[in-house]
Formats: sequence, C-alpha cells, structure tokens
Amino acid sequence: MNLTSTTALSVRDPWALVPSLGNLDAYITGVNRLPMLTHEEELSFARKLREQGDLESAGRLVLSHLRLVVSVSRQYLGYGLPHGDLIQEGNVGLMKAVKRFDPEQGVRLVSYALHWIKAEIHEYILRNWRMVKLATTKAQRKLFFNLRSMKQNLKSDASDANAHRNTLSSAEIEQVAKQLNVKPAEVIEMETRLSGGDVALEPQTDDNEESFAPIAYLADDSGEPTQVLEARRRDAMSSDGLTQALAVLDARSRRIVEERWLKVNDDSSGGMTLHQLAAEYGVSAERIRQIEVAAMKKMRKAMEAVA
Repeated sequence: MNLTSTTALSVRDPWALVPSLGNLDAYITGVNRLPMLTHEEELSFARKLREQGDLESAGRLVLSHLRLVVSVSRQYLGYGLPHGDLIQEGNVGLMKAVKRFDPEQGVRLVSYALHWIKAEIHEYILRNWRMVKLATTKAQRKLFFNLRSMKQNLKSDASDANAHRNTLSSAEIEQVAKQLNVKPAEVIEMETRLSGGDVALEPQTDDNEESFAPIAYLADDSGEPTQVLEARRRDAMSSDGLTQALAVLDARSRRIVEERWLKVNDDSSGGMTLHQLAAEYGVSAERIRQIEVAAMKKMRKAMEAVA
C-alpha cells in the first residue's frame, strides 16, 4: 500500500482509503479509524484467502492490521530512518504474514503478523542505517537492536556521578555481553559503531571550492564505459596500430624510428642518436632528422586509419 497516496476514510465505505496529498499524519489517522475484525470475521476471511485465493479477503485482513504496523514502527524511530519508510517496510511484512497465515492453527493474526512485521523492519534498518553492514549473525542482530535500550537502563540504575557517561564501563560491558550471549569485544565494537557520526558521501555545499568528501576518493572509474573503451583503444593503438604504422615505412625509415623511439638498451640509454645514424648511412644528422619527421607523419596517418 502506497503511503503517499492513502490517507482518509471514505464516509460511505469504512474500508476504503481515499487518495490525498501524501500526509503521513493523515494516513495514520485514517488507519486508526479502520474497524477491527472480530475473531469470526478474521477466520472467515483467512479461510476464503487460503481455500479460494480471494484477494478481497486478503485486503480486509491487511487493512484491519495496518494500525499494528504503525504501532510497531514507532519503536524504531531512534535509528534516524523516515517513519514513512519504516511503516511501508512493515506493511510488506504484514502482507507476507497474511499470505502465509493458517487460520486452523488457533493463533490470531495479530500475534502471527508481529514477527513478520518486525523482521521486515529489522532487515530494512540493517540494509540502510548508515549504509554499513553492522550485524550478520543472529547474536549480533540481537545486540544491535538491544544495546541502546540496555544502555538507557544501565544509566538509569547508575549513580548520579556516573549517569552522564556515554560509554559503558568494563563491568557494564561484561554484563551486556553475558545477557546477550556475545563476546565483550563485540559489545565494544557495536557501541563504537552506534555512537559514531554519519559522514556525508557527497559534499554538502554548492560552491565551486575543492571538496574532500568521500565521493572524491572512493569513486572507481575503472568500470566507467568511456574509460573502458578508451583503454581498449589505447591497447589496440599500441599493438596492432603501431605494427601497421611501421609496415608502411621503407626499411631505412623504419630502422631510424625504431632506433630513435622504440629501442631500449640494457642500460636504459635508449637507441642510437642522430649523429650515430648519420655516420652509419653516410648522410648528415639533419637528413636523418628529416627522414624521421617524414616517417612519423606517415605513421600518424596509418594509425588514424586504424582508429
């Protein structure tokens, strides 16, 4: 159900939600006005859905429990995520619960759906909170969702002299680790992550000054399409293109180019000089330079044709 298009109740049909401008408070008010189902009505709708695949019955079951999602979502407002998003994720969990609900098990839908709603909200928080994968194991997840409330309880029990502390003492860390069945080191690491500040990925200013936000040094351009194509082009030019360009030269011009630009001796001194080549061919150094310039022009044209 889209929260941005669903708010107030229709006067004629108490089950119909009328689209409006997307006010979250109006949505919550409308949800709380929806009538609750009796046990008999819940069983009837659940059986129709399970036996006949009746989507209208599924809708009635979902709508009558939307207030439950709103109530549960309020418990997770401390993580800095939008309330509307928490509700929407909880609604996904509610719909999954309705789909899997078996009315013959003797359990009310509200009890069965609670697990699915919380599970979906938990997954959303872990995926999105500070964009960091904070918890992986079941014990770590339990630590993530219980550490904050446990810290508040420990502070309230502490003396006035220690109540202002933001970090846990060694004894408190041991106590939390024992209660949640995790290692003290995991409690310390999770507390550090929970108390850490957010860092903006992109710069928050609109001026043209140089920015050192993470996006400036975390970006990877190696897979960018134009960079990939340019790299391929350079590779082709340095191998096939160069080979074809040298092939258009006569033997003397080719040797001059190879000696002047492509040859590297063991001592990294490069190839022959203009004067050495001039002495070998019995011409002046200026003539060797002219041959070199003409050869380079031919090679450039050949390489442009390859490109």
